[in-house]
Amino acid sequence: MTLETQNLQVAVNGKKILHDISVKFPAGRRTAIIGPNGAGKSTLLKAIAALNRDIEGQILLDGRDIGSFGRRELARQMAILPQGTMAPADVTVENLVEYGRFPYRSFFTQDREADQRAVKWAMETAQIADFAPRRVQDLSGGERQRVFLAMVLAQQPEILLLDEPTTYLDIANQLQVMDIVQDLHREQQITVIMVLHDINHALQYADEVIVLQDGRVRAQGEPREVLTVKCLRDIFHVEADVFANGRGQEIIFPLRKVK
Repeated sequence: MTLETQNLQVAVNGKKILHDISVKFPAGRRTAIIGPNGAGKSTLLKAIAALNRDIEGQILLDGRDIGSFGRRELARQMAILPQGTMAPADVTVENLVEYGRFPYRSFFTQDREADQRAVKWAMETAQIADFAPRRVQDLSGGERQRVFLAMVLAQQPEILLLDEPTTYLDIANQLQVMDIVQDLHREQQITVIMVLHDINHALQYADEVIVLQDGRVRAQGEPREVLTVKCLRDIFHVEADVFANGRGQEIIFPLRKVK
């Protein structure tokens, strides 16, 4: 399933945030959207998910404008895990994950067996099956984030949108979430588009990066080709070393802010 934007411009509260964004997201690949604070990363992700309708230009899913999709129809194709997701009070893990099945349910049509299989698969994939009867509010931050991830996986989308999925998590939980997404991509060949704050996560977990600055695309390509010392200085305003570790993985080590 192809996804692209053409001359996309997005305004929030009347202020133009994104300017003339024309990008293609490779199907079956993991794309990281990165950039400084205020670059428009989350705004771009929300626009792709049709959460912001104050746009100019086009967002095309398999050549079809996303504005022509119904809510349930689009939710069967794309799922988004936004920042700061909250759960209703006293809801259990299993019940929350079941919310992800809303695109497949209506007053006239329900397939309980299919729903149960999808919920079971989503909880196992997100490594939360043992938490099923527990209340979401009683879980740790890392556990809750995996519950919300399971909820969007229960939608069984072809495109998964993640808005800074590791924010506020400790290192171990960050890696667990990113490894789950990596394994999912490897097994399902799902398209993943994720806003990432950690540049090293982009190097390790993305096939392609899109660099935003001031609401414009400054670079797009493979992480090793894009995330150079010059890019880090010009876009992120830091001096940094880029080197390979013992396993051949590139690592970015920030040294100082460029004045």
